[in-house]
Amino acid sequence: MSTFPRSPKSTLGYDVDEVDEFLKSARTAYDDDGASATTITAADIRRTAFSMAKGGYSTQHVDAALERLEDAFAARESEAARQAKGDAAWYEEARTTAQAILDRLERPAGQRFQRVSLLTLGYNRQDVDRFAGRLVRYFQDGRPMSVEEVRTVTFREQRGGYREAQVDLLLDSVTDVMLAVR
Repeated sequence: MSTFPRSPKSTLGYDVDEVDEFLKSARTAYDDDGASATTITAADIRRTAFSMAKGGYSTQHVDAALERLEDAFAARESEAARQAKGDAAWYEEARTTAQAILDRLERPAGQRFQRVSLLTLGYNRQDVDRFAGRLVRYFQDGRPMSVEEVRTVTFREQRGGYREAQVDLLLDSVTDVMLAVR
């Protein structure tokens, strides 16, 4: 029996063996509560990528499972950090990270991130700046926004756009803060 539904044989899905091996490692790491030689963090899960194969696992189903798995690991990591540092220090660390994010996002539109050369594709500056405005309203005004929205946001490509790695790193930090204060 398959762990997830399969994509049609003519359609690409995630490599079955890679997904199954990763889930086995994640299960071992979670069950061992950090005592295992295999240490996996919520951030590791977020950055996990699988090869594509015809007839592989449904990407939609695997991605949804990885998000739930990341949530479970993040909750455990947050609780462990709170116990180790104490609530006040832990919340202060989250506030400091959130402020660093806000400092970046409050830069002028078009200047929030490094830009790639005019010959290179990057993230569309207007798309990123528009989403940055939503993030600012989330952090400053408490406007509703889900972790799912941050995880799944996509931006069009643009020559001379924002450097993708920088934007992605900030989005990872936003996700970390959101998961930490749930």
